Amino acid sequence: MDLHALGWDDGFAALFREFASTGYVPGRVTLEHQHIYTVHTGHADLLATVTGGFRHRVVARREYPAVGDWVALRALEAGRRGVIQGVVPRRSKFSRKVAGDETDEQIVAANIDTVFLMMGLDRDFSLRRIERYLSTAWEGGAAPVIVLNKADLCDDVPGRVSEVESAAPGVPVLAVSTKRDEQLAAIEPYLVPGRTIALLGSSGVGKSTLVNRLVGHNLQRTRAVRESDHKGRHTTTHRQLIVLPGGGLLIDTPGMRELQLWDGSDGIEAAFDDIEALAPGCRFRDCRHDLEPECAVKAAVAEGRLEERRLASYLELRGEQKALAARQDERGILERKRQGKIVGKALKEFYERNKK
Repeated sequence: MDLHALGWDDGFAALFREFASTGYVPGRVTLEHQHIYTVHTGHADLLATVTGGFRHRVVARREYPAVGDWVALRALEAGRRGVIQGVVPRRSKFSRKVAGDETDEQIVAANIDTVFLMMGLDRDFSLRRIERYLSTAWEGGAAPVIVLNKADLCDDVPGRVSEVESAAPGVPVLAVSTKRDEQLAAIEPYLVPGRTIALLGSSGVGKSTLVNRLVGHNLQRTRAVRESDHKGRHTTTHRQLIVLPGGGLLIDTPGMRELQLWDGSDGIEAAFDDIEALAPGCRFRDCRHDLEPECAVKAAVAEGRLEERRLASYLELRGEQKALAARQDERGILERKRQGKIVGKALKEFYERNKK
């Protein structure tokens, strides 16, 4: 295997020049677990950690390497271990706000070309979740494809596909069953050598089963969903980049019980372009499509040209994004104050030393 099989191209080579001048070699992160990484150099897998200087420079979690990142590496111990000196600027990403009350960004996958957003055609089906995933995918710069799995369990597959197409205009929608070889043919055109696909969805939608079918053997452990509530149980516990037999690259991820937006303003506009197209007809330029009079978006709902459910989903995501932006601003103020105190303390110590 060489770097090009891992997705390396002239664009990444240009971004790597500043690292190449210092003698470092490129590698791609294929596995990450608590800041310990497996990095493939095109010749071998190395177990790697970041340098102390790297830890000192970064100020946010998103600056650490993530699965799919290209990194600058210095090999140690006869090529068995390595030290990561820096991260090559990302071309795209899929990220979310970390779970819980903490305000920080978690990079789920980096440098991806296509995002497979998987949804089960069983009781897991949710148009709102699809719209949330789409907003995040568009924001990160990768092309989304919606994969509706478990078509064998659905009595009205064309109806479900039509629903999803109305909620995701212009996005390819594939209905498949990972249990049937002939239905996986719809996925094959996306499995291009050197191109990276991120596989995302909630637990139990069949991601691990799909990985095993594409790889050709049981690489990932699988478990059935619970009969009581049809909710899945985690089988994939970490993110991993996998090279498929045909040369395509797949990033498998653990199931997500929650997907909170990080910076979804542009992504929301792309995912709800039908609502954005109506907005210029509103009386007020800053109309929130909620309580304002003469709102073109609400008029479209009243006339049946826009689903009320879709507007509710849009308003929910916009409200979440606005609240997160406020928390990010507050965190930025606190961080600037902290940095100011550090600089002030350093200057005070400098002047006191020079007095002596």
